[in-house]
Amino acid sequence: MTSVLFVCLGNICRSPLAEGLFRHHVERLKLTDRFLIDSAGTGGWHEGEGPDHRSVAVAARYGVDISAQKARKLRMEDFERFDLILGLDRQNVIDINRLHMITHPSRVALYLEEAQDLKRDVPDPYYGDTRDFEAVYKLCDQASQKLIERLVR
Repeated sequence: MTSVLFVCLGNICRSPLAEGLFRHHVERLKLTDRFLIDSAGTGGWHEGEGPDHRSVAVAARYGVDISAQKARKLRMEDFERFDLILGLDRQNVIDINRLHMITHPSRVALYLEEAQDLKRDVPDPYYGDTRDFEAVYKLCDQASQKLIERLVR
C-alpha cells in the first residue's frame, strides 16, 4: 500500500481538493486497496474545521464530495505513516522539511513537480474568487491523475 499526504498551509483550500481529487480518481480506477490518502496543514488554525466552502463548492460542481474532510495539523507521526508527503507550494515543502527528521522514511516533494515534473506551486486561492478555486481544482485534477499513473507503475 502506498500512503500519500497532501499538505498546504491551513488544510482548508488546496490540500482538501488535492486529497479529494486523488481519492476520487483512485476510487474511479478501483485502486482503493492500494492507497492510504490524507491531507494536513503546516499550521493548526483550522483544526477540526471542514474545508473552505469555496473548495467544497468547486469540487461539488464536478461531482466530488470533500465536505466530510476535517482540517488537521501535520504531526510528527505523519513522517512515519506516509511514504510520500506532498507540499502544495515551495513554502509548504520548506516548512515540512523543518519538521522532517532524516531518520523518517517518508519522502517530501513539491506536488506538481512530483506529479507532472512542473516546478510550480499550486497557488493559494484563499484571498481569491471563484476563478481562483476553479484553477486550483483543475491543477489538482490533472496532477492527481498523473500522480496515480506514476505511483501505479
